[in-house]
Amino acid sequence: MAFRKLELIEPILKALAEEGYTTPTPIQQQSIPLILERRDLLGCAQTGTGKTAAFAIPILQILHEEKLAVRGPKHIKTLILTPTRELAIQIGESFAAYGKYTGLTHTVIFGGVSQMHQTNQLQRGVDILIATPGRLLDLMSQGYIGLQHLKIFVLDEADRMLDMGFIHDVKRVIIKLPAKRQTLFFSATMPPEIQTLANVLLTNPSKVEVTPVSSTVDAIEQSLYLVDKANKPGLLLYLLKDKAIVTALVFTRTKHGADKVVKLLQKENITAAAIHGNKSQNARQHALTNFKSGNLRVLVATDIAARGIDIDELTHVINFELPNVPETYVHRIGRTGRAGNTGIAISFCDHEEKTELKDIQKLIAKNLPVVDSHPYPLSAATFIPQVAGPKIKPFNRSGRSMHSSDRGGRKGYGTQRTGNK
Repeated sequence: MAFRKLELIEPILKALAEEGYTTPTPIQQQSIPLILERRDLLGCAQTGTGKTAAFAIPILQILHEEKLAVRGPKHIKTLILTPTRELAIQIGESFAAYGKYTGLTHTVIFGGVSQMHQTNQLQRGVDILIATPGRLLDLMSQGYIGLQHLKIFVLDEADRMLDMGFIHDVKRVIIKLPAKRQTLFFSATMPPEIQTLANVLLTNPSKVEVTPVSSTVDAIEQSLYLVDKANKPGLLLYLLKDKAIVTALVFTRTKHGADKVVKLLQKENITAAAIHGNKSQNARQHALTNFKSGNLRVLVATDIAARGIDIDELTHVINFELPNVPETYVHRIGRTGRAGNTGIAISFCDHEEKTELKDIQKLIAKNLPVVDSHPYPLSAATFIPQVAGPKIKPFNRSGRSMHSSDRGGRKGYGTQRTGNK
């Protein structure tokens, strides 16, 4: 199916064509018609399935067709609530890319930076507001934001809101929403508290569910290196000698571990930076920008810091340490292989990670192929009897990932005019 068959307006089709997008992903195929029918939507989808475009495109079309010309600080038409600064910025980039010819405006607000630039833009008036919960509530309490004219509310990454302790703030925002509105609710998982929240927010919703967790990894070439814990730094440096690893996102369990890996790489003249909760938001965004632009070869991240990051042309994900929660493995390696594209995921496993490996393989219903031809073999490789996958040689494909269909534009993260008048 082509985007043209979804009955999209010409300004949006033109922008999509310029971005190189002709075919919608499954969640876009299912969601866009339902949203255009003004239905409430419950979307169960992982990051990387194209879900930002699944709601951004129809929202732009609805607002453009209604020609809601009144613009001011109290006339916001759409609110997108998202858990992290990084994800908010990426959603803003998507609205900029897809809406450049619609004449609509948007802005992104988040904490950790001065509010002056954000409040100046709000006072000029915007159609679409993308916000994190804390800064939104702060600016609402100061009188800079009014939601009484809101037409569409989007709650994105609802389960991550819960994980990060934002659910109380979300409920405070919900109280301020007009009763008559269209609500779009997205969550990768549906724990009981999130299901209850969805029941409160949504009215007779349509449900779209794509990419079950066990199948999101199918397009990604995965491999496993059995290695003693003390030899993981040496193995990482050994792998990075391979020029096929153009960019790598390396995951550690802890902030301290991420910093140690960065120091190791920098000592070997490998450009690297870390993103985690102890870094300032400006430092995190600076590192992410440099990584996206190719000025950094390696970005080292903890799980919460990396959730929602969408990086063009990311060739490799490396699990320096396996996560405690098996679903987190799927989220990690999903940073590559975006929207059905291919990618390479490499995992290190030591003696102490036997249980984590077993849980991961049970979740994805496959054994990770073991690479045994490397200079740091585990001292007792037979300790993991459940690993029965085929032995493979390292880097049998270069595996560059293709463009994600949900990556948005390439512009900066500040307030942008979504379209030209």
